[in-house]
Amino acid sequence: MASSPSPSVDDLRLVLTVHRTGSVGSAARELRISQPSASQRLARLERACGVKLFDRDTRGARPTAAGHELARRAEHILGHLEDVYDATRAAAAGSRLVVGTFASLAPILFPVLDAELPDLEIEQQVDHGHFLVDKVAEGTMDAAFIAIADQMVLPRGAVARTVGRDELVLFAPAGTAPPARGRRPLKDRPIPFSTYDRGADDLRARLLTLGATPRRGVTLATTIAMARRRNHLALVPRSALAHELHPGERLLPAPFRYRLTLSAVTRSTPPTPLTVLLPRLRSALNLTR
Repeated sequence: MASSPSPSVDDLRLVLTVHRTGSVGSAARELRISQPSASQRLARLERACGVKLFDRDTRGARPTAAGHELARRAEHILGHLEDVYDATRAAAAGSRLVVGTFASLAPILFPVLDAELPDLEIEQQVDHGHFLVDKVAEGTMDAAFIAIADQMVLPRGAVARTVGRDELVLFAPAGTAPPARGRRPLKDRPIPFSTYDRGADDLRARLLTLGATPRRGVTLATTIAMARRRNHLALVPRSALAHELHPGERLLPAPFRYRLTLSAVTRSTPPTPLTVLLPRLRSALNLTR
């Protein structure tokens, strides 16, 4: 008797997704295939197994004992497959890591990595966060340090680990007056501002409410330079200036609370040197848990 063909990776992903979502239709949408195609593939799998995998009706798809077992094995097999490229790169690269981040964080992050990991060659890349995440998912980058991981859907195979929390502060160059009191403490004051997440529009609106004239800087360094040149207050993340204040400069509490999260996005099995480094990196960047 001829043996049944082995299930494909796509078949295993379909079983696992139906098991997780409880619906063939939901699984089909998530996997970007048609529902008839998903149903046909499940039926073909059931014929190959010789057992029913899901009880399907108008309320959804409920796994049978066989469906539970196949989903469990699918998760195990797919997890190992996702690690293949990581293991292959590690064997080939030896002492080299490819690390990416966004432009504003690069001059803060890469010097820390260079100092903390002197025995590793770190290839530095700068790009927008979603492009960096795609590189991690496709296996061409070991880690991406971004601040929008909690504001996006990560692609399959990419995992975000929190490095630390940051907060916005007011940077005051030497001789710059602090905010006034009252409901509009920044009334008629030009305020350069910058953030490294997707909250720029929200920050602009909040500054307007406080009476300020917001002026967005394209990077953190640009925003700080704008403030220094014209003796203006600037709204920036604390990490941008934690270790580089000039004499007489101060960091003041922001007039409203705004938190940011810096994340390290890697494959499911992250590079060990970076995993070990995360607590020290949090401290070096003046982040909190």
